[in-house]
Amino acid sequence: MSSPAKMISRDWLDWPFFEPRHRAVCEALDRFVTQGGLDGVDHSDVDAACRKLVRALGSAGLLDCAVAAPDGDAASIDSRSICLSRETLAYADGLADFAFAMQGLGSGAIALAGSAELRNAVLPKVRSGEWLAAFALSERDAGSDVAAMSCMAREDGDSYVLDGEKTWISNGGIADVYTLFARTGEAPGARGISAFAVFPDDPGFSVAERIDIVAPHPLATLRLDECRIPIGRRLGAAGGGFKIAMQTLDIFRASVAAAALGFARRALEEARLHAQTRRMFGTTLSDLQLTQAALGDMATETDAAALLTYRAAWRRDVQKLSTTREAAMAKLAATETAQRVVDRAVQMFGGRGVRKGEIVESLYREVRALRIYEGATEVQKLIVARELLRPR
Repeated sequence: MSSPAKMISRDWLDWPFFEPRHRAVCEALDRFVTQGGLDGVDHSDVDAACRKLVRALGSAGLLDCAVAAPDGDAASIDSRSICLSRETLAYADGLADFAFAMQGLGSGAIALAGSAELRNAVLPKVRSGEWLAAFALSERDAGSDVAAMSCMAREDGDSYVLDGEKTWISNGGIADVYTLFARTGEAPGARGISAFAVFPDDPGFSVAERIDIVAPHPLATLRLDECRIPIGRRLGAAGGGFKIAMQTLDIFRASVAAAALGFARRALEEARLHAQTRRMFGTTLSDLQLTQAALGDMATETDAAALLTYRAAWRRDVQKLSTTREAAMAKLAATETAQRVVDRAVQMFGGRGVRKGEIVESLYREVRALRIYEGATEVQKLIVARELLRPR
């Protein structure tokens, strides 16, 4: 997806969720996008593209808001800045958004619970873009149901030995460090899972399969066969992995909704521009009432999703409150809205909309996965209902 020559104005930065520093974040991102930050990225080679994008983002200092410094507090990462970054990058280029998001998600647990030695070894390289990071939680039978995890880790002297597989791992096969979760058995279910930092040159670590999806991103299945790592690479307490995973996801969950907003806003803008220039029946497409009605729905639904998204981020950043329900609502609303908005844009473009290489065609492929990963729409509904029914 090519980057726009000029980013759209952001009237929503005047909403009370934001501070002046958030406008500065957006201005820095706009400069990156419009002044060549995405130039020369060959999307046909997704591995090389991700590495180039991460290096460019790191060199520009844009990863600083998502990756904690070694002596910093990961819990103080500003969710609104991450959301604005993802929205801006997704508007310009879906792979750039992916590259940015994975640096934060893949290193978050190390920043939260890693030893000082591990933090110093990993975080500066991830923050600068020298290293790519990955978050290895999912398995074939353990996606949203983390308690079903079967990958095992057993303590053996001064080491842990890991056995099992992880799949649907973003940056799998190209990451330089993996935050990986495995069952250590201190308790049943989610309470018996621990977190580890794993490197691709650890003995017994291998990439079992690369996975191709509709919008090319680096994904893989990882295999751990008697993979031995030092005990010091456990993150936090034994059996505390699920808590660490949830703490990490709490920082970044609302940003999935923000990425969807970026896709929706780009689709809306492309549809608006097309409608105003496409001649039809002696007038323009935008003069037809059906088109106006579609654009009205697209704009209204997008703003509604944005309000939910930034409410969740603001509640976490400013009120320091749990955002389990709010982030689930935001993710649910924004991803489903983005799918509808992009679909309407494709319809408005007619035959051009399904032509490979068109921006709306690319958006159509990019947006689909967002309704599934980091908790499918159906799971978000269950979370909202569970929180609604919880005794107060």
